Amino acid sequence: MAKKTTKKAKTQANFLSQNIGKILLALVATGSFAIAFGSEKIAKLLPISSGNSGCLKQFYRDVPPILNRESLKKDSYALCFNDFNVMYSGVSKTPLWSAEYLTPERLSIKIKREDNFHEETRLQQAHRALLTDYRGSGYDRGHMAPNGDMGNTAAQFDSFSLANIVPQAPKNNQEVWRKLEEAVRAIVTKQHRDAYIVTGPVFEGKRLKTIGQGVIVPTAVYKAVYLPKQGISGAYYAPNNDSQQVKVVSICYVEEKLGINLFPQLTEQQKRNIYQLPVSAQQVKANKDISYSHWDGQSQCAEEVDTASIQAQQKQFASGQTQAAESKFPQIDEETKQALIKQLVDMLVQYFLQLLR
Repeated sequence: MAKKTTKKAKTQANFLSQNIGKILLALVATGSFAIAFGSEKIAKLLPISSGNSGCLKQFYRDVPPILNRESLKKDSYALCFNDFNVMYSGVSKTPLWSAEYLTPERLSIKIKREDNFHEETRLQQAHRALLTDYRGSGYDRGHMAPNGDMGNTAAQFDSFSLANIVPQAPKNNQEVWRKLEEAVRAIVTKQHRDAYIVTGPVFEGKRLKTIGQGVIVPTAVYKAVYLPKQGISGAYYAPNNDSQQVKVVSICYVEEKLGINLFPQLTEQQKRNIYQLPVSAQQVKANKDISYSHWDGQSQCAEEVDTASIQAQQKQFASGQTQAAESKFPQIDEETKQALIKQLVDMLVQYFLQLLR
């Protein structure tokens, strides 16, 4: 029995001696493979992060809305403000969207409104909306990211930039839209829910009205809402006239009209859900959940966005700000983590065996 054991040990020693080079090579290659394989798998399963830029915090999972229509990208500007961000169009001379992240803590700070409408000097003169464009136009200067959402004077001042303003019908701006803004704030404050908001104009039809030196008047305005902790989604859609009409629709409904992916990190199924969003603050009750309404199976959701496009858009908003050298991934649940580990180990074993053959 001892002789057999000695013979077996010698065989193993000879194998190790003859294959030590392959084994070392396999270990090095396995380490490299682990990094590449792990990065690829994780990148597919986790939300994309572009560092710790404060500007990106206004977006759900740090991912901005993405312009899918090429025509919308012409003369566009990614603008980072205090407490909100804007994608501005030098063609319409209005924002295409304004995005903000609302929390109970942010809205707990109340400051007195001080109107200070001003032109946005970061824009080229030819693309800039002017104060004179709105004078005598018959339209209000309508905020997309509302002044009422701002909890400090710097953010309030920024909200009065004409880059955050559209020509809005008076009754739409002062009545129905004001009530919707109050309703969204009430959801956050009364029900203690964080909310990601994207607000902007809709331009439909071939003949669009303009004011001043080419500021295009929207045919409608929208406000898309997502409450991440509850998974509640939906959007308000209101014609830009004095009818005071408004309806609650799916995010896909708005995306189809815009050609913009408003929340690239949400699935199509999530964006087709419609909840009964309140249209006034009085409808919001502290202990009453927002009810599910129905599923939108008709609207055409925006196309999915690839990683390269997302990172390019993130870079525009994060430019000029300090970023971490490495992406900081959010936490993943234990089940997903264990599945990734098992898959990685199985692949590594197979890869190691192939190298030794």
